[in-house]
Amino acid sequence: MSSVLYDTPGPKGRARHLIFGIASAAVILAILAFVVWRFAETGQFSAQKWQIFSFPRVQQTLVQAAGATLSAFGVAALGSLVLGLTLSIGRLSDHRWVSRPVHWFTELFRAIPVLVLMMLLYYGLPPALGVRWPPYTAVVVALILYNGSVLAEAFRAGIESVPRGQREAGLAVGLRKSQVMASILLPQAVRAMLPVIISQLVVTLKDTALGFIVTYNEILFQAKFFGSQVQYGSPVVPSAIVAGVLYVGMCLVLSGLAKLAERRLRRSQKVSGALRR
Repeated sequence: MSSVLYDTPGPKGRARHLIFGIASAAVILAILAFVVWRFAETGQFSAQKWQIFSFPRVQQTLVQAAGATLSAFGVAALGSLVLGLTLSIGRLSDHRWVSRPVHWFTELFRAIPVLVLMMLLYYGLPPALGVRWPPYTAVVVALILYNGSVLAEAFRAGIESVPRGQREAGLAVGLRKSQVMASILLPQAVRAMLPVIISQLVVTLKDTALGFIVTYNEILFQAKFFGSQVQYGSPVVPSAIVAGVLYVGMCLVLSGLAKLAERRLRRSQKVSGALRR
């Protein structure tokens, strides 16, 4: 028995893999135990450092910061999908005067880090053009430009992965290019590239944390503020833990919703295939 990538291991191989797995898990647990021990030794779990998070006003501020994070993510995710789809169609255009500028636009904004984009839009535009954007706009536009450019390549790869025969068959029955794209190519491309799209949306959610550099009032900005409160022992580590838990929770919810949508798409595809038979 063998798989596509490697031969199925025998009894000795499975025993060796089990030993390596146990050893790796032990090393990881030891590292985590050391980190927790060091936190306890330096008083990171003391009541003084965690007292600030027991105040209702602080909890309300964190909830508002989480709402600001989700607000920026929601607009940026929708804008990235629209921009990515538009750029991918432009890249596949038969007209070079359309495909070439779109190609360079995609390559440019895919190469610039999101943090640099945010700083340029917030700190660079005002003195250069006399434009003063609020932090929210700078964060959202930067996320849309970067993630839209990345998703454009994902959509393009998904569209080009569809067999050419399906495109030619659509044209042969009299469909226009736009109809072939909308009815035949895009639905199959989206299903094929759904894992990539989901992972990029998770990256978009996490990249909202970079908004603290332009004073956007999101989770990391508030965690940095709470961590600098000297009267509560400068709870930097507790603030980072709270922010990390919030980000992990939101990413898990997003991944769960994405997996649910993927299962429904597969189920509907199976049902439609059975009806055709």
